[in-house]
Amino acid sequence: MTQACALACRHCRAEAVSDPHPDQLTNAESKDLLRQIAAFDKPHLILTGGDPLQRADIYELIDEARGLGLTVSITPSATPELTHDVLAKLKAHGIDSLGLSLDGSSASRHEAVRGVAGCFDWTIRAAKDAGELGFPIQVNTLVSEETADDLPAIFELLKSMKVMRWSLFFLIAVGRGKTLQPVSPERGEELMRWIYDLSRTAPFQVKTTEAPSYRRIALSEMRKEGMSAQEIERTPVYRGFGIRDGHGIMFVSNQGDVYPAGFLPLAVGNVRQNSLQEIYRNSPIFRGLHTPSQFKGKCGYCEYSALCGGSRARAFAYTGDPLASDPFCPYKPKSLPHVSAGAY
Repeated sequence: MTQACALACRHCRAEAVSDPHPDQLTNAESKDLLRQIAAFDKPHLILTGGDPLQRADIYELIDEARGLGLTVSITPSATPELTHDVLAKLKAHGIDSLGLSLDGSSASRHEAVRGVAGCFDWTIRAAKDAGELGFPIQVNTLVSEETADDLPAIFELLKSMKVMRWSLFFLIAVGRGKTLQPVSPERGEELMRWIYDLSRTAPFQVKTTEAPSYRRIALSEMRKEGMSAQEIERTPVYRGFGIRDGHGIMFVSNQGDVYPAGFLPLAVGNVRQNSLQEIYRNSPIFRGLHTPSQFKGKCGYCEYSALCGGSRARAFAYTGDPLASDPFCPYKPKSLPHVSAGAY
């Protein structure tokens, strides 16, 4: 929606600043974009930033989206402006769910990542107000070396709130996130097993973002438990199987650039010049992301490529190639790479 934001988060993919970009999409261009989105089959629109509430026409655009039949979620920044009255107004305008970020179990831990004193209390207050208003709430938490040891305490804090889903974002080194440290692949595997165990008893959904190898781990654990194929197919994890970046997901920047996902900063067109559906269906990058057999290295021949596929965003961040292998996954595929006879 805009790059404007009052926070200074250390891992901000948008590298948000205090003012909107002078070339951000106009009101008319934004409405045209909404009409293009509505042409897809049952799309779900998520309004992000920066802080989407910094858009002067935010409520007008929400009304336009709802009038087009879109379901709409929003991820506002937790600032003093995110009051009970503002949340009630968002509810009245038809916002379906709310995303909030919580990266620490205490003010010192959270604000070390978010960069502004007071934002921990603002976040907790917003979560409680949203719960009272009946908003389904997704809480997003960064997973990095700086936050990993605090995750159990964050979970305990969330248990005291009305939370629909806890989404753990495994760090991708894009935007300002390059200043933080990702967990090691081995530590990542440990955390994913902990997340799977947690998901079985948590009072809310627990999911991962940019950690597709979690699906491999979850599938392995479910098989160990003796679950049948039909039982596995009924789990929330199963519904998340498959490549997501560029495959069911698109990200459009405040200036109209189109990316396969928010953490994959590889622009493949702009809505000012290109049709959104044309980009999604025919862009070589999107088509490549739809086809796991085109992936390189072990992600290309791994037996889990169709349900996992590796993080395309992380592959791009480390190699410059969105079809390369995900360096975060330590798994060694049981199948062998296809090598031509001439290579011997």
